[in-house]
Amino acid sequence: MPQYDEEMNRRREKREAMRKKREAEARRLKWTLFLAVLILAGCVGGIAALVRSAGGGEAPQTEVRQTQPQTEATKAPSDTPAVLQNPITTIHIKAAGDLNVTDSVVKSGQTATSYDFSIAFKDVTAILSDADLTVMNFEGNVCGEPYGTETTSAPIELIQGLRNSGVDLLQMANSCSINNGLNGLTATLGAIRSCGIEPLGAYSTASEFQSSKGYTIVDIQGIKVAFVAFTKGLGGRGMPAGNEDLVNLLYVDYATTYQDINRDRINTILDAVDAERPDVTVAMLHWGSEYNDDISKTQKSIVSLLQKRGVDVILGTHPHTVQPIVYDQIGGTLVAYSLGDFFGDADRGGTNYSIILDIEITKDSAAGTTKVTGYDYTPIYTVKPTDCQGDYTYSRVMRIDRALEAYQGNFLDKITDTCAAGMEKALTRIEERLVMPEEKD
Repeated sequence: MPQYDEEMNRRREKREAMRKKREAEARRLKWTLFLAVLILAGCVGGIAALVRSAGGGEAPQTEVRQTQPQTEATKAPSDTPAVLQNPITTIHIKAAGDLNVTDSVVKSGQTATSYDFSIAFKDVTAILSDADLTVMNFEGNVCGEPYGTETTSAPIELIQGLRNSGVDLLQMANSCSINNGLNGLTATLGAIRSCGIEPLGAYSTASEFQSSKGYTIVDIQGIKVAFVAFTKGLGGRGMPAGNEDLVNLLYVDYATTYQDINRDRINTILDAVDAERPDVTVAMLHWGSEYNDDISKTQKSIVSLLQKRGVDVILGTHPHTVQPIVYDQIGGTLVAYSLGDFFGDADRGGTNYSIILDIEITKDSAAGTTKVTGYDYTPIYTVKPTDCQGDYTYSRVMRIDRALEAYQGNFLDKITDTCAAGMEKALTRIEERLVMPEEKD
């Protein structure tokens, strides 16, 4: 299911223009060097002629040159240099973790008369928007008041705030998909699309699933990227009979024990993806256990299944804390078991910090390969009003590095001593959490 968006295209065009500018500069440099060599050769030839003239009496040397019929391949180059196509294309996809719709999150955008979440996200907007495409998991609904923790319903301004901050795709296959019933799901998907964001992994009707085939395709600078999304469950709820196709589920026993992997559903969707012949496939998975660092056997089985089926990137959410990243440089694949909470109440240990992941994907047209060629991440922190010394009323998401820089520089609206200590600890914990346990030794 193709996804088009004016803002996304604008960002792609900007990055493409920068790439073309670099290529043009490289061509100019190449021809400048070529002309310099010609001039140098002319000077050397002139000096040699003078030397021969001064020596006198020497027989002129005859140059023997092989010739061949002139064809299109052997014709001299025209005055206008040919445009050299760069066979290497590199893109960046950024991913954040869970945005949990809670009382504090809703309150962070509350104004006197409406909602505005620009302040809540202003410190991370530059990071989210500086990518070819940005994805996130949205744990909530947009289906009217009352808003907050009890209903997990948010005002549409929250989605608009995400769009204005650069988010392009939202995972909607998660434990909150049907918190407000199928009507709530339908309203939420419509609200997300009305803001210019594409929802992943959930559908309003069975016919919508059939037409989409359970995936979304995005063309990024000529790299065809397929996105799929699945959830382990629906908060203990079961889908109403006849509506099983409305959310992509990882397990057959999704409302009980999470042991029987839904291989038929997974394979059916990936079969449809294969028919599209994408360059790279990204799977967003809502899995694992909340507030638990253990990686289950079924999770590892799912990783094996997806990678055998050609999935290159797996982005996990749901545990609410940062979990290991496994990058296979040779194979060009990456698995992020959990990115943590992008924004939420931040009341439990480890949920007040997370990362925004930056995945580098490179297509080599000459070699016929596309794979993950690197990754980086930006640590972020949910800052509460009591964590700041400035005039802040509500919570917001901050970059840890910038916040600590402001703290050390004694800026007017700096964070408190206690918050700075928490951020320093978070940096250490993030590094520790990103390593698989068996690799620590």
